[in-house]
Amino acid sequence: MNKDWEVKKLGEVASLSGRIGWKGLTAKEYTKEGPLFVSVHSLNYGDYVDLRDAFHISQERYDESPEIMLQKDDILICKDGAGIGKLGIVGDLSNEATINSSLLLIRRKDVILTKYLYFSLLSPFFQIIINSKLMGATTPHLYQRDITNFPIYLPSFSEQHHIVAILDETLAAIAKAKENAEKNLQNSRELFESYLQNVFANPGDEWKENKLGEVCSLITDGKHGDCNNEENSGYYFLSAKDVKNNTLNFENARQITKVDFEETHRRTNLQPGDVLVTNSGTIGRMAIAPFDEKTYRTTFQKSVAVIKPIPEFINNVYCCYHLEADLSKLVNVSAGTAQKNLLLGDLRRHVVFLPSITEQSSIVAKIEALSTETKRLEEIYQQKLVTLDELKKSVLQKAFSGELTGA
Repeated sequence: MNKDWEVKKLGEVASLSGRIGWKGLTAKEYTKEGPLFVSVHSLNYGDYVDLRDAFHISQERYDESPEIMLQKDDILICKDGAGIGKLGIVGDLSNEATINSSLLLIRRKDVILTKYLYFSLLSPFFQIIINSKLMGATTPHLYQRDITNFPIYLPSFSEQHHIVAILDETLAAIAKAKENAEKNLQNSRELFESYLQNVFANPGDEWKENKLGEVCSLITDGKHGDCNNEENSGYYFLSAKDVKNNTLNFENARQITKVDFEETHRRTNLQPGDVLVTNSGTIGRMAIAPFDEKTYRTTFQKSVAVIKPIPEFINNVYCCYHLEADLSKLVNVSAGTAQKNLLLGDLRRHVVFLPSITEQSSIVAKIEALSTETKRLEEIYQQKLVTLDELKKSVLQKAFSGELTGA
């Protein structure tokens, strides 16, 4: 820190106010019009609070808490729940507005600029304090007393203006670079998905049309019931949550008794090369059973379908990509409201288009070449996003360590 800067507590340079409970306010009292009722969802869109999707409450409910009536340049911070530590500046208000109990209102005093205070709270120094308060907490919560005592490094007004100007320009450039990387990441994924859709949406004249059940020796699902756990038995009982990123994930997987495994295995009989599809909840996550000893000791709950392609008719990897391309169709035929379920009958009746086995292998090779390139690009863009986040933290840390001086 610059030796010429003062050190103040946040409570000395700003007033802090929060809603004490809801004062009996419930969601049933939301109105179609009236003062805005701001929550953490409004803090997800950059430096400024986005009020477009805020709820409304009655004038009476707004008037009963004057200490949290919002003004332009107030700063809001989330002090509860998953969004803890999120920040936002209140911009121009076209309507009266207040906050819910998950937010804290910070209103600057005359000794500090709004943007300087906001950047101070955005800095790694403040985020470290937030993380220290959260360690081991079952219900994340920031207490007002802890926020009030947070140290604020206070230079002169001219120095504050200088630091804010540098941070505005630098962080805007970082945000733009991050936006471009996110677009490139999205574009690479969409390119692969578009190619995949095009392959199976435009079958060749000589391709055969079959129901999936006609080219598979078995389409079944896992046990419609539970099994008895047995730690370190070596017999695995996987569910939909264990099928992700196109692989079977055995980390923290349930292990069951040999007796229960053998009973359920008679139904699923998992073999290397079988295609697995989640058929409950999140429909359509897929994997191919690996050539691995664990495969022979693995069975499933009913949330996973096991598909056994007949090699003479359909390549298992081709089958997997075909179903991935048809995911929207599979979701649309799934039954249920609260939780979707892809029925085995619908899966067996699902139409697939099949060229010769040789051409299927050629198509798979092309898809996997593009998939490899897509993943390579995704890794580059993901790493760029990480680098930009680290750069943002570094710039903020330098700013409040006194390394951006010179006004």
